[in-house]
Amino acid sequence: MSSAGPETPRLLDIADLSVFYGGISALEHVDLYVGAGEVVTLIGANGAGKSTLLRAVSRLLNPASGTITYDGADITGANASSVVRRGIAHSPEGRRMLGRLTVLENLELGAYTRRDGPAIAEDLERQFTRFPRLADRRGQSAGTLSGGEQQMLAIARALMSRPRLLLLDEPSLGLAPRLVREIFDIVDELHEQGVTILLVEQNATLALSHADRGYVLEAGRITLSGPAATLTDDERVRKAYLG
Repeated sequence: MSSAGPETPRLLDIADLSVFYGGISALEHVDLYVGAGEVVTLIGANGAGKSTLLRAVSRLLNPASGTITYDGADITGANASSVVRRGIAHSPEGRRMLGRLTVLENLELGAYTRRDGPAIAEDLERQFTRFPRLADRRGQSAGTLSGGEQQMLAIARALMSRPRLLLLDEPSLGLAPRLVREIFDIVDELHEQGVTILLVEQNATLALSHADRGYVLEAGRITLSGPAATLTDDERVRKAYLG
């Protein structure tokens, strides 16, 4: 896998980002970047601030300080809908389906910022081809799906906005190994298609094996970063996260 260098433009650039929940610091002076076309993973223990960082990028949380630059534009003060229109989609931890709506209706909601009806119809069929289980259940209530099917729907719904940057939060959480492999096959497919991905994943070995680069986040601070292969071989990472 390639790593962003001088020839690869930075699609996402985070500088000196700090986020607080009430008076409690969740992120402190975080610097990271994601090059166009890269898969970059965030590694860290529960509570390290990984999901907080994704929520700040998708503008669900306001930072206390720092800047978030996407495709050359400062989006630090933007609202959530505007960043979706710019090309950022967030598949959150816990899936957060609208359980009473059908699979099809959830997917249609993923395209709520778009007005290109024929292209939306094409993308619906593309998701049903990518996730055949969802095609079989398109008229079924999302709340009745299995955990794996809900995860597929969460990713498919995010892709309905045609993102250039996909924020993917804990896609393997609670899934059987076979389904995890299916999900990460999709991650690889999206990578090959040029979708840029910022990945939070509890399974650090799995995440690093599918990423170009990674950052280690500990108690809200970046403590290590580098190519995925380098982090995999780093004794500190192996001891703390790779078992």
